[in-house]
Amino acid sequence: MKILKFGGKSLANGKGIKTAIQIIKDKAIQQEDIAVVLSARGNATDELLEMLEKASRKESYHEQLSAFTSYQSQIDRSLDFLEEFTTLENLFQGVSLLGDYSEKIKDQVLSQGEIIAAKLVTSLLKKEGVNAHFTDTRKLIKTDNAFGNARLLDVISRKNIINHFKSHNGTTVNIVTGFIGSNQKNETTTLGRNGSNYTAALLANFLDAEELQNYTHVDGIFTANPELVSDAKKIEALSFNEANELANFGANILHAKTIVPLIEKNIPLRILNTFNSSDNGTIITQKVTRKGIKSISVMDNVALVNLEGRGLLGRVGVDARIFKTLGENNINVSIISQGSSERGIGVVINVDEASKAVVALEREFENDFYTKDVNKISIIDDVAVISIVGQDLSEFHKPYTALIKNQIIPILFNNTVSGKNVSLVVKKSQLHKAANVIHGQVFGISKKVNIAVFGKGLVGGTLLDQIIKSKQAILDKNNIKLNVFAVADSKHVYLDKSGIADDWKTAFQHEKIAYTLQQIIAYAKAHHLENLIAVDATASKEFVHNYIPLVNNGFDLVSANKIANTVAYSFYEELRTQLKKHQKNYLYETNVGAGLPLIDTIKLLHKSGENIKKIRGVFSGSLSYLFNTFSVEEIPFSAVLQQAEEKGFTEPDAREDLSGNDVARKLLILARELDLKHELSDITIQNLLPNDLQHISLEAFKKKVTELDKTYKLIKANQEENHVLRYVGDLSTATGILEVKLISVPQNSALGQIKGSDSIFEIYTEAYATQPLVIQGAGAGAVVTARGVFGDILRLTEKL
Repeated sequence: MKILKFGGKSLANGKGIKTAIQIIKDKAIQQEDIAVVLSARGNATDELLEMLEKASRKESYHEQLSAFTSYQSQIDRSLDFLEEFTTLENLFQGVSLLGDYSEKIKDQVLSQGEIIAAKLVTSLLKKEGVNAHFTDTRKLIKTDNAFGNARLLDVISRKNIINHFKSHNGTTVNIVTGFIGSNQKNETTTLGRNGSNYTAALLANFLDAEELQNYTHVDGIFTANPELVSDAKKIEALSFNEANELANFGANILHAKTIVPLIEKNIPLRILNTFNSSDNGTIITQKVTRKGIKSISVMDNVALVNLEGRGLLGRVGVDARIFKTLGENNINVSIISQGSSERGIGVVINVDEASKAVVALEREFENDFYTKDVNKISIIDDVAVISIVGQDLSEFHKPYTALIKNQIIPILFNNTVSGKNVSLVVKKSQLHKAANVIHGQVFGISKKVNIAVFGKGLVGGTLLDQIIKSKQAILDKNNIKLNVFAVADSKHVYLDKSGIADDWKTAFQHEKIAYTLQQIIAYAKAHHLENLIAVDATASKEFVHNYIPLVNNGFDLVSANKIANTVAYSFYEELRTQLKKHQKNYLYETNVGAGLPLIDTIKLLHKSGENIKKIRGVFSGSLSYLFNTFSVEEIPFSAVLQQAEEKGFTEPDAREDLSGNDVARKLLILARELDLKHELSDITIQNLLPNDLQHISLEAFKKKVTELDKTYKLIKANQEENHVLRYVGDLSTATGILEVKLISVPQNSALGQIKGSDSIFEIYTEAYATQPLVIQGAGAGAVVTARGVFGDILRLTEKL
């Protein structure tokens, strides 16, 4: 015999009930020996409980009851549910008059859902030609008087079920009500949370079934709840012990009591999807599967009750008193944590029992309040428990570190004696994000990195195209999924939590909205986006003031914008204070030298204790091109400048480059990397333009730019033989002098040999005193800069 159990969603109106009926019918046609256990249909249990609560508060429940009866009758209008509906109406009316209800009344109300479901399925099967028999477990399963979570009376229940199935066997398909039973007085009781699974397991045990098939709305047991973690993977097989651990730690597809009857008789449990007949589901047997983490389970209907007080420290018997008190009030504790430093004890219990627990504990510790040994008993009800089943403590630092980096700080921890299961309590608002962060770490499933790009011009637009083009290769090679969820310019943003695609430019135009930074932060929080990176591809002086709010809200930073590193040192210092406080990273390799590995090299040398004495180089790709070309070709200075503009090497207003301010900012960045607390005003800058060209309009400047030709022709002619012009930044740590100036150098020197728009940097240290460390390469262009920003993003993903 096989026991089939169908959940509420599998019996809902429409596809659910039709598919369930077809599955049962097909097995009957194939002459399989089966019995079917049913939950209440759809959301019946929740709806009944909601109406009961309304009645107890003397609120109107009639409209909802009318909708309930209509839904339950919709599939088969010929079926008479008058008895069940009248029972509900009478119970609700009585509760409304009293303004209260007992657990006994609650069991009577909730039982109607299973009774209605079993009667309906029996009727529908008979119409399909199946010899179905309605089986009311209130006549078979006997329990004690603990209404709401009744305990089985094994001997009499076993006898009743065996005798019943002897009377109704062969071609008969018993349609059995799950979840409910009755006490010795024949009063209706219920078997507790997910009791229908327990009913099915009891039948399997008592009838020596060959398999229990649990039909649900998912393909089996997953590494996490797919509704929380989209990347969750199905587990093909589990042992009973592993399944029991998952049930104990909140896996909602199982009931903790379900496994025990199956273990006793070694009866396999198969979790199947009602709506996917091609999937074999998850099989649970005695066989031990591979070692390691099996799943992440979640309990979100919990509360944390804290006892705090100086007298709890070292006091013998406090734990015993807590458990005794809770036990006497039938309150189950799932997690307990004690910390001597806080002089407190925390217990995690069902949220519905939290208030009752506090009242009971306050009564128990009443004298301790007077002696000040207990200061406070409080409830934190906005919490959830995440349990990592199979987690070894020696590897727990990985998910823990990932949580901290995502600004999720667990409230407390708990692990089993074996050290193989770790549970942690987090704020309920962080549950979704926390589950995804942990899942990505412990199962090695692709790490999802969510990116907001500010600035979609030359650099930003090129970067976005590079990410889209490369993201599949990065996923395949590095197991990292890059997800750009926001693209913004100065006024508008395009948001897509699933990530932008090739047509992002068109999508931006059609779907852009005006925004504030706080709205983007709120969007990331609302969609539980983890591993956040904000990319500044602007040149905005204003946008850098968003850096600290971004860091404070969980973003790491990547920037091509050098302004944040060159404004007042007080801001520079405060930003780094906040980065350290929130354990965030800020990468800006492209601030100096575009894509060259300059800043990382200087950081490494400086941190290793290498004494950097001097840095000199051609910092600007645009000015590099300008003077490399002008020095070796017989061409007017203004003509070379025009070429640089046409190639996109200069700013739209080339005077920004010619002023030397850009080189000065880069030099200041390097100085600050060496812990020199300079300001931009400390740098001596040689402006390449005369005063009369510095402050006129851009249009006027372009008309008068040829006035520069005579000056630079003379400068070029007055050089020594075989020398060339180079515009350099020069930093001396010994003197503290920072200069930006035009110099003449030998053509065969390191500075003199560079070509095109290359940048070059000479780093003089104690180890490289006479022969400097030289870093040279492309120093300008949107593609090079975007590639450098992309490199920073990829470096950052390794730290997340």
